[in-house]
Amino acid sequence: MKRLLITSISVLALASFGIFSLYAQQSNNKLRARFDALDANHDGTLSAEEVPAALFRQLDLNGDGKVGQLEALKAVKDGLSEAAADPTSEPAPALAKRLFQRFDADQSGYITPDEAAGAGWFQQLDRDQDQRVSLEETLAVADKIKASVLKGGVPTPPASPAAVPKVVHGPALVNPGQLGVGRQLDDITFTDTTGKKHQLSTLAAGGKGLVIAYTSTTCPVSKRYRLSLTRHADELRERGISLLLVNPFVSESTEAIQQDAAELKLPYVHDTEHRLTRHLNGRTTTEVFFIDSSRTLVYRGALDDQYGINYNLNAPRQRYLMDAVKAHAEGHLPLAAATEAPGCELEVKPASSAVVDAGATGPTYHREISRILQQNCVECHHEGGLAPFSLDDPEEVLDRAKTIQRVITEGTMPPWFATPPAHGKDSPWSNDRSLSPTDRADLLKWVSSPEKAMGDVKDAPLPLSFNADGWRHGQPDLVVGFAKPHPVKAEGKMPYAHITADTGLTEDRWLQGYQVMPGVKEAVHHVLVFLVDGKGGTQGQRDGFFAAFVPGAGTEMFPAGFAKKVPAGTRLRFQMHYTPFGKAVEDDTRIGLYFADSPPRYEVHISSIGNRRFEIPAGAPNHEVTAERAVPADVTLMSFMPHMHVRGKAFRYELVEPSGNKVLLDIPRYDFNWQLQYHLKQPLFLPRGSQLRAVAHYDNSPQNKANPDPTRPVRWGDQTDEEMMLGYIAYYEPLKK
Repeated sequence: MKRLLITSISVLALASFGIFSLYAQQSNNKLRARFDALDANHDGTLSAEEVPAALFRQLDLNGDGKVGQLEALKAVKDGLSEAAADPTSEPAPALAKRLFQRFDADQSGYITPDEAAGAGWFQQLDRDQDQRVSLEETLAVADKIKASVLKGGVPTPPASPAAVPKVVHGPALVNPGQLGVGRQLDDITFTDTTGKKHQLSTLAAGGKGLVIAYTSTTCPVSKRYRLSLTRHADELRERGISLLLVNPFVSESTEAIQQDAAELKLPYVHDTEHRLTRHLNGRTTTEVFFIDSSRTLVYRGALDDQYGINYNLNAPRQRYLMDAVKAHAEGHLPLAAATEAPGCELEVKPASSAVVDAGATGPTYHREISRILQQNCVECHHEGGLAPFSLDDPEEVLDRAKTIQRVITEGTMPPWFATPPAHGKDSPWSNDRSLSPTDRADLLKWVSSPEKAMGDVKDAPLPLSFNADGWRHGQPDLVVGFAKPHPVKAEGKMPYAHITADTGLTEDRWLQGYQVMPGVKEAVHHVLVFLVDGKGGTQGQRDGFFAAFVPGAGTEMFPAGFAKKVPAGTRLRFQMHYTPFGKAVEDDTRIGLYFADSPPRYEVHISSIGNRRFEIPAGAPNHEVTAERAVPADVTLMSFMPHMHVRGKAFRYELVEPSGNKVLLDIPRYDFNWQLQYHLKQPLFLPRGSQLRAVAHYDNSPQNKANPDPTRPVRWGDQTDEEMMLGYIAYYEPLKK
């Protein structure tokens, strides 16, 4: 573990240059101003000639002979915090807690391997081997930590850890398929605290579904949710949905549980054998499960975002369960189908003997396959949807079985191209479309089997429904479209079309979300929409875009408190990429705008890292083009969208750090047909001066079957037989008053 011990002489050196007082005032801007004053040659770094030797040694954390602004800022803050505390007199628990909080960069309540930067002590502290270190695990060895500190100095976090703020809109989203969402649960039986036996099918089918909520008489987070559970029970009952409480802790007394059940006046199961918990794969004492009347798991995760391990809100900002219930009642999949549920983790007993379902000889269409398709494909593949054929009918699925097998095997469907997370790690992306390993295995097993078993139609999931008018979020506040339809020819290729439309806005508005609606879905490949000011100038044409559409990703709704500004007099310019499909048509693409009722706390922007001055040699199979950009202000990254054309091969975003570049998004196989956005679950804070880097690779060789002409060099241009190198990024800043 890297260690740093600030000596009295270095503290005096820091103070002599005014830095100590600046840090005490917590003024990053003043510190940066002092840095600029010391930077005599204005090259953005401090050298040994510009700073006294004693101070320079303390600032040069990575020992490369130069000090960047971020490196200096971190050295000062780390050094002064160390100088302010005396480990010799500090109680061991207080010291352990202080060090824990310093390494817990995202304030999640856990130290992750990334935050520990591979230090050997991480595995020693991680006693339950869950790849995260809790405060409890740290305090358990507080005396050993203090002894180590006194022996070798105070440990510091990695030289430049990514600063990730708390997620402001609740528990992190997780990939639903990884947690069994969309699957049918077995019809198991269990007994409640009154001795009454229940069957899952009876409880779920008795109305419009069942919610199973975990609870505990001892877990602090569970106890804070007690009254909220009773309120939810009333709200669910009005919708015809039952609520069942489950306590999985063997150690909790029968008396306390009986009292809890009596006070809450809800059906209560003390799952001491963990039969129900094993089947649900329950994770924490605050997790809830929404099961519909066909025993399909519709949602699992947090009740809402009001309480967590280290925070309490006066009221929830996100109501995950009730949003899922509402979406299901309308025949839609929930926008958030699975989340983490902060609470006390569950240790589940292994089954005493294997339970064999005699009827389970393999996946069937009605029980497994229809649900996998519904969760991952039917959003586009339904009658009237964006995809060319439906996958919500068994006959159509059978007709497409070999096609399904091919696209799943080659990884082109569902469209998702980010590098998969390491084994056992959850995806960092909130909109991850990739199939879970279980879903992929079952789907491939079924489509490749000779019999393609249908199973019992009684096991079929409830059908989804889709708005007839196509607006996923209801009627927009404003719909903007073309003044007249745009002609699309029957064959060949078409240059990008640029079509401007008036919004008619006479006052500034704040955009909460949008949906781009293609007029002729077969003809529209993708759309970028830009703001055009009253003078005719395009705002962000070179740097960013206002809204985007690709098949399966043409809508975005920002969380409460986040919005984009749409100035009065704004017009919209549609950049249309059309792909003729054998029939001459006229397209009338529109965009629906949803406005916020009041100004937001944070303003959302889109910018880019790009390179327009490149040349890809003729025949080059793997030509690299790079671009870098300094962050001009403190910002928080939300998402990425790389953009290249048909020679695009791979794309990578990096954060440049003194200790080595950190990969933010890696797309090893870029596909021009899918201009996807990759939304971070946990937005990434970047202080001013951070350096972002984009790395693109192009295949201009004859082996690239999409290459229009491998015999000529290629430069920047709008059309698809030319190339682009743009790494779009969405970010937010506090709204400037």
